[in-house]
Amino acid sequence: MLIRVLKSKLHMATVTQTELTYHGSITVDADLMEAAGLIPYEQVLIGNCSTGQRGETYVIKGKPGSGAMQLNGAMARLAQPGDRIIVLAFAFADPQEAAGIKPRIAVLDQHNKIVEQWEG
Repeated sequence: MLIRVLKSKLHMATVTQTELTYHGSITVDADLMEAAGLIPYEQVLIGNCSTGQRGETYVIKGKPGSGAMQLNGAMARLAQPGDRIIVLAFAFADPQEAAGIKPRIAVLDQHNKIVEQWEG
């Protein structure tokens, strides 16, 4: 049996832009992706801290150091620029393997700068 466990989290990211006519996804600053252990095209769950709405999409690498957190396509309906969101990625593992997984977590300020970072 496999269970789904948290592997990556960007906590309290601020939406910088939305682009409804784009093909979909979330564009994330490459440095923030690295900090959380996200890879391009990885599936993520996004939760809007203001509304409680959630949606799933995939990650596109943004310009390093840009602070980009852009919701694209249908995801652009999930939040407005300035909204705070949580970006989560999960992995499937057997229970033994899952016990040793330490998620990479980055807490961000209102400008998408890392204020806390840790594993597990």
